[in-house]
Formats: sequence, C-alpha cells, structure tokens
Amino acid sequence: MKSNRISIFLIAAIAFSLLLNISCKNDVQNTSLKGAALQHFLVGKLTEAIIYDIYSPPVASRLYAYANLAYYEAISPAYSARSITNQLKGFDHFKDSPDPKKLNPELAGLTAFLTVSKKLIFSKDSINVIEVSLLKEYKNIDQSIFKYSIEWGNKVAAIVLKRAANDHYKITRGLPRYSVFGEEGKWQQTPPDYADATEPHWNKIIPLLMDSAAQFKPSPPPAFNMRKGSVYYKELMELYTTSNQLTATHDTIAKYWDDNPFVTEHKGHLTFANKKTTPVGHWMGIVEILCNTAKKDAIATAEIYALASSAIFDGFISSWDEKFRSLTARPVTVIRKYISSEWSPILQTPPFPEYPSGHSVISGAASTVLIHQFGKGFAFHDTTEKKYLNLERSFSSIEAATEEIGISRFYGGIHFMSAITKGREQGMKIGQLYNQLKR
Repeated sequence: MKSNRISIFLIAAIAFSLLLNISCKNDVQNTSLKGAALQHFLVGKLTEAIIYDIYSPPVASRLYAYANLAYYEAISPAYSARSITNQLKGFDHFKDSPDPKKLNPELAGLTAFLTVSKKLIFSKDSINVIEVSLLKEYKNIDQSIFKYSIEWGNKVAAIVLKRAANDHYKITRGLPRYSVFGEEGKWQQTPPDYADATEPHWNKIIPLLMDSAAQFKPSPPPAFNMRKGSVYYKELMELYTTSNQLTATHDTIAKYWDDNPFVTEHKGHLTFANKKTTPVGHWMGIVEILCNTAKKDAIATAEIYALASSAIFDGFISSWDEKFRSLTARPVTVIRKYISSEWSPILQTPPFPEYPSGHSVISGAASTVLIHQFGKGFAFHDTTEKKYLNLERSFSSIEAATEEIGISRFYGGIHFMSAITKGREQGMKIGQLYNQLKR
C-alpha cells in the first residue's frame, strides 16, 4: 500500500508539472502581456509554482514579497516613482538610477521578478519556461535597450536577493523542530496527520518594516480554564455549539477561505492530498481583481502588489511570534479531551498553535493597505477560488471580505473568536505602518 501511495503521488506530481509547463507556454503565446497584465501573469505563475512546491503560508509570503518588490523597483525609474525598498529594512540603496529613455520597464520588471523567483523556489524549470517564452516577445526591440533593461533588472534582483540571503531564513532551516510536552491547554499535534509544527522559528526572520517581530504583540489569549463561566470555557463552548448548528452558507464560507495548501484525505487505508493556494495567494488574486476593476496602470499595480505582499510578509512574522509564545491548543485538542471524543472541525486544523489567527492577521494587514489604495466601500467579485473549488463570491467592500475571512475560521472550527478579533487588530496595525510610507 505504501509503494502504491508513493506511485500515486509521483504520477500526480509529474502530470501537474507537465500541465504547468504547457500552461506557461500557451498563456504567453495567447495573451498580450503589456502594462499591468504582465505582472498579473507573473504573479499567477508564481502562485502555480508555490502550489506545486507546497510551500507553507509563511514561506509563500516571503516569495511573493521579494518578487513583487523586485518588479516594482525595476520598473519604477521609468515612471519617476519613489523607491519602496529604500524605506524598508535591510536593503542596499540604489546608488544610480537608470536612464528612463534607455529602459524598457516591462523587460526590466520581468527580469527582476523571474530572477528572484528562480533563486527562491524549487520549481525552477517552470520559471525558465516562462522566461524563455517572454523574452521572445522582446526580440525585435532595439538591442541596446534590450541589454540595458536586462542589466537593470538583474541589478535590482541582486539587491533584493542579497536582502533575502541575510533575512535569517537560511538559519531557521537548521534550527530544531518544536518539541511537544503535552502541557495542559498548550498546543499539541492535531488530527488527522498529527504533523510537526510549521515554521516554529519564523519570528527570527527579519521584518521588512516592523522594528521587531513583537512590535505589535497582542494581548495574551484567554487563559486555559475549563471551569464553567471562565472566558476560555465560554469561547470553547461558543465554538462547539456553533459547529453543531452550521448552515450550508456557513459551510461554504469556511471552505471558501480555507486556503490550506496541502489538505490530506483519509479514506480507509487510502490517503491522498489536495493542493490549493495559500492565504497569501488568495490575497494576490484579490489584488489582481481589485486593480483590474479600478483599471490601475502598471506602476500603480506594481506598488499595490509590493505593499500588500510586504505587509503580509510582516504579518506572518508578527503572527508566528505570538503563536509560539502563547502556544494555545487548537479547539479539536480540547474538545476531544473534555467534551466529545469524536468531534472534528469541518476544516482540517493547520499544524501550528491557535492564537492569534494567522489568516486574520495577514488579512487585517493586506486589507488595511488595500483600503488605503482603493477606498472604503470598494465592491468586487472574487473569482480566485474558481479554479480550485469552483466557487466565487461577491463582496460589497474589502472590509466585508475581511470580516468574512475572520468568521470563516470560527465556522471552520479551527479558531476561537478572540484569536480572530485580536488577530485582525494586530494585522491592521501592520497595514497602517505600511500606509505611512512615502509615495
């Protein structure tokens, strides 16, 4: 059975890889990739690579942030736009600006984006396919402009990659796994896979704008206390009671925002997995939809991608810092021990501590940046999950979508309400920090 399982996963992986390469070729050949459309395409292909490689949400946030910052910095001189990385931490400043008259911003942008992406991800072949196909689109431009733009894109990529090489990511790869001691009320591995904790040392990653991982440290979660009438017990029973009264709408909301990159299904002796986008990938899809709805041009789109993905990057560092400080047990652990041994949430519980809700933190950060860019009450139709779940939803505002993201974790049975509300507040503070950058 084990060998059959491995074979199934191997065949699926090969098939997905072939489809990904074919998709890359067809998309480049059949799409006019000019202006903002080029970056939307590149971000979409990075999302496909991230799904294929099964990156955890925190690691995915790092990939999106560095790639999008590289794209913005590469095209910004052509638009006389202010540098973002010069206002962030750990980046070398650009000593010389390129001559805008000699620069093709799209060629420079795709060079920077793809060079950074190739360096940071596993699926380099899929990025190579994209690069070769895209560069053919520029074979007829002036060769001096071609060379100048490539050189500038590579220079930007080098500065971004130098920062990435020194952000402590490599150090965290060699640190020990999180040890579980079975302490009452503290996090333990959860069913069905009882997987090790994801990125327990992520708070050691150097933030892009925050002064430290703990800059926006939230108030502690309710103390574990199974006495009836305690704050903790009330929250626990609120979640348990709601889980037994879910409607079809609640179920849809929970699953729509699940964004778990690797969900396993257990059917008897058979185990298989579904790959999906991460919470970051979902927000990147929303950025594309918002920018297209508002008809944002190339430089405005690049700025929005860069700021939103950077705020999300810091959001994960901030969230994970508190998660592995408070080490709160997940609902499934406590409910199965004290209330119902057969209870399961409708969403598979991710393998890391409960408080705060990471999705709420990064959504608070992203939405605060996006509301600043698009205004309050900006309606949109989200089709990001159509390719994965065949679902789409409409929202009256970015604020409404953010509220639904939060409550989805409660309906899903994986977060208490305090983790959601405090997490969103935590993320909003990060977003407000990014809104103070000079533009």
